[in-house]
Amino acid sequence: MWLRIKRILSNKTVMLRFAFTLFILLVVRIASHITVPLFNADSLTESFTNSSFLAILNNFSGQALERFSILALGISPYITASIAIQLLQMVIPQFKEWTEQGESGKAKINRITRYLAIALAFIQAFALIIGVMGNMGGNLIPSIEPADITRYRYIYYIYMALVMTGGTAIAIWLGDLITKKGIGNGTSILITAGIVTSLPSMWTTLVAKYFPATGATGWGVVAFIVILLLYFGILFGVVYIQIATRKIPIQYANRQGKSDSNIPMKINSAGVIPVIFAQTILSIPLTILGFSGATAQTSRFALWINNIFNFQLPIGFILYVLLIVIFSFFYSFLTIDPQKISNNLSKSNAYVPGIRPGQDTQDFIAKLLFKITVIGTVYLVLLAVMPILTAIVFGFQGAEAQVITIGGTSLLIIVGVAIETTQQVETDAAQAEYSGIFK
Repeated sequence: MWLRIKRILSNKTVMLRFAFTLFILLVVRIASHITVPLFNADSLTESFTNSSFLAILNNFSGQALERFSILALGISPYITASIAIQLLQMVIPQFKEWTEQGESGKAKINRITRYLAIALAFIQAFALIIGVMGNMGGNLIPSIEPADITRYRYIYYIYMALVMTGGTAIAIWLGDLITKKGIGNGTSILITAGIVTSLPSMWTTLVAKYFPATGATGWGVVAFIVILLLYFGILFGVVYIQIATRKIPIQYANRQGKSDSNIPMKINSAGVIPVIFAQTILSIPLTILGFSGATAQTSRFALWINNIFNFQLPIGFILYVLLIVIFSFFYSFLTIDPQKISNNLSKSNAYVPGIRPGQDTQDFIAKLLFKITVIGTVYLVLLAVMPILTAIVFGFQGAEAQVITIGGTSLLIIVGVAIETTQQVETDAAQAEYSGIFK
């Protein structure tokens, strides 16, 4: 391991790319503290703790949303657009044709994804501003006359939504710069950086809870140690599952002897997408309900919606788990097509030992993918419900439950991006080292 670290640190090209990535992240952190013009951020206190959907967005944006920054939406609209385009490839033949056209088709898909991301960013920003202004305590700056606010309210709203949309466009551009000139995938790096900024507040909240100024009790010390061990235990488990693969050995008909070729299939091939889908679908009705001003105490309809879509309640919890299971299988078979793999093997004059080419190979890969997905889905469900269960066991409530997350989506994203980025850095360092032989 130390030899690998030394090789990376001694590589000037890799270190320059690393420094460039850190510079872009610094720019993002500075921009995340720039408030949207005309908005009085002092009036926005703990509004976002009442909406789990807004809490997710706030976490991904590095707390820029609670500051109502120009980067409040961050890169989230681009992620939503990317997922939507992937799903549309199943129903729009033109999109599917573009994915098979190489770099030119990929450029077309990327262009449409960006256009869709900008449109989603404006819609999301406008809806967020209306909700914040109407029911969450947000106000325009005091220097604007009340009469002008009433008369030109929606003009102000559109202006602020355009500013936030521009912030998302800047975030997408900065992510592309990291991808081209930095290390790792820019989009993933920006999301991870936003999530990592919330970790210090989690640990400070835990310390304040179990080690108050009045002095820690015996139970407080024990609970803190248990949480610490549980957190790092889950972390090691996530790392193990993320790098775990099931290799399908393949043999080429025109090659003699033993072959080391294989098709690696990740245990968690769906990644974090099923959890994000499930959280988003359940959180949107609650967010709309919050914007309307209705509460479970004042409206029977609001109480009914809250019981169904709040995944911290029994019915919502069951629906949350079912959605994760459905999306996990759906997305796994969307990203890994057994028929396509079987056809590619036939074209390459390759086969799986002991399995006939064609339909038998396709059935074998489909059954294996199903078994792997069962394991991956159980892992995703356990990881997704861990914050809910730990909040119940350790008594985290309100703002504490939003800040303290043991397990969950955030940890999965951090580990996945860290592994992917580390592998890319090692590859870049090795390529630079080998190319030096021919200089």
